[in-house]
Amino acid sequence: MRHGKKFNHLGRTAPHRRAMLSNMATSLILHKRINTTVAKAKALRKYVEPLLTKAKDDTTHSRRVVFSYLQDKESVKALFGEVAEKIAGRPGGYTRILKTGNRLGDNAEMCMIELVDYNEALLKDAKPAKAKTRRSRRGGKSGEETAAVSETKTAVAAEVAETPPVAEEVAEVVEETTTEEVVAEEVKAETVEEVEAVAEEVEAVAEEPVAEAEVVVEEATEETKTEEVKDEAESSENEDSDSEEDDSKKDEEKS
Repeated sequence: MRHGKKFNHLGRTAPHRRAMLSNMATSLILHKRINTTVAKAKALRKYVEPLLTKAKDDTTHSRRVVFSYLQDKESVKALFGEVAEKIAGRPGGYTRILKTGNRLGDNAEMCMIELVDYNEALLKDAKPAKAKTRRSRRGGKSGEETAAVSETKTAVAAEVAETPPVAEEVAEVVEETTTEEVVAEEVKAETVEEVEAVAEEVEAVAEEPVAEAEVVVEEATEETKTEEVKDEAESSENEDSDSEEDDSKKDEEKS
């Protein structure tokens, strides 16, 4: 049996395991995320995070130490270049493991291990960290410190007294806004009255030619009626005269 098993041997010999972790660390640094099993990802995290911390100190010694683990110039250059700038403000915890399910075949638990500072989607959603403050109860304040505190308090009180009260400013702003609203309502009422007056004038102007046309039509009808009456009277007179002439002729013939 294997007593005191401190780490996962991953079913490999020590040289094989070191070579595999070195290659995985190189791939992670160059590609920023890789897919592997959960067991290998946990072993890789213990292997690569000390190298990421070492990259914050860009010296020849640090580069040689990291190169002894990675054995790849391109990955060392990327680690001490862009990766070191990204992780400069992070005190550890440079990698994240996201489980992706089980693998078909042997049902091994799979995951994706990535560098935390290169996942832009999660960085946007993250809230800014609050600054931590420490409070110590040891010792009391000296006389100079108390005097400085009292001076600052008096200065702040004087500034507060000099500043105008906020309530008065708010009341003035409210009064200005109410007067502006009243003026706007009056302007709207005036414009509405002007529009109504213009509409009435337009209607009156439109009704005038209609009334004139009706008067002209009535006059024309009256004239036609009078002419018809005259014609009828003339025709009746002509008939009477013709009948009288006929009677006179008959009388002459009889005589």
